[in-house]
Amino acid sequence: MLNNKKTYLFAALFAACAFICSTSYAKQQQTAKLSYQHHLNAKELGEKREFTVVLPKSYHTNPSKVYPVIYRLDGVENTGLISSVLERLQNVKAAPEAIIVGIENTDRIRDYYPTVNTEPMGFEGQGGGAAKFLNFIEKELIPYVDDNYRTHDYKIIAGASAAGVFSLYAMQARPGLFQAHIAYSPAIWWNFGATAKSTKAFISKSKQLDSYLYINIGEEAGIMRERYDDMAQFITKNKPEGLKVVTDSFDGVAHGLTSSAGAFFAYKQLFLPTQMPMREFSGNTASIDDYYNRLSKQWGEQITPPNDVVRSLGYNLVDRKQVDQAISVFKYNINLHPKSAEAYYALSYGYEMQGDMASALAQIKTTLQVAGKSHQYYNFFVETEARLQAQLDKL
Repeated sequence: MLNNKKTYLFAALFAACAFICSTSYAKQQQTAKLSYQHHLNAKELGEKREFTVVLPKSYHTNPSKVYPVIYRLDGVENTGLISSVLERLQNVKAAPEAIIVGIENTDRIRDYYPTVNTEPMGFEGQGGGAAKFLNFIEKELIPYVDDNYRTHDYKIIAGASAAGVFSLYAMQARPGLFQAHIAYSPAIWWNFGATAKSTKAFISKSKQLDSYLYINIGEEAGIMRERYDDMAQFITKNKPEGLKVVTDSFDGVAHGLTSSAGAFFAYKQLFLPTQMPMREFSGNTASIDDYYNRLSKQWGEQITPPNDVVRSLGYNLVDRKQVDQAISVFKYNINLHPKSAEAYYALSYGYEMQGDMASALAQIKTTLQVAGKSHQYYNFFVETEARLQAQLDKL
């Protein structure tokens, strides 16, 4: 999916909001003790490395719950933004809670770029340490986080500029290590576009890649823009089976603001909401199972298709005059929620819209049995039974 958003005003407002939310979240962390500082004597790097772990609100109150993990390069200054974005999405059940690991820098140019720069655009002769840094993350950092916190096996890596290059490199070097890769304005001008070239080569040879990739760019021009556009268009046109690609372009947004402008879009497109979108329905109830299995893998808990969500899907199908499919969905929902009066009523409604009044009446009778007289809609169900019976008597 290739987007071109003229969103300078949006990005500026969002950045300001993110700053305010980040400040508020920082105060919340201090009160609830959600933020913890750690360090590792990294054998892979031969130096001490520091990182911050930010826990979700429910971590201490729900001791059986496990969480996906976001590994954010460039340290703790970015964790507040992510926390604020996720909290807004969580408020509408569009994202799970997550553990955020902010990795601090010692030498970002060395660690983030996989090749030594030989192009005389800056930082000539530097870089080339990404392989060691990825080894540190894989062999030392991730095991430490998994051993000390309640994580599950859904991991995200995110970074901007040079760190965005590293996110792209991680996807190529360890395709299964992270399930999502976020690269805000990746500096793929580096070393004659070496990472852009290697990314295109990786995409070309990959037939199946069960992952998510978000990339964006701001107001950059010249070689940076040319190399980015070429790479983004190539990925979009040649993406392997299973890879979800989201690209954004923010006119008038400075390079340093692309992570603020893109964070909402990156995580909104990544996480599956508990409200299954109509576009995910293939015409078969197996697609509902598939959607909630994928959602459960992201969220780290088994989530049964919600009663109201499935009924809404069925009603939507009725509105589209796809009544037979709607009835299949309503029956599927009864199997999931056999004690729900609303589930049986929905099937009754489906039969009525199909013109099968006898089946509609039979289902509304079952609805009344399941509901009981204390149900808030009991009188409505009684009225519906009387109406359907009267229609049948006229036949």
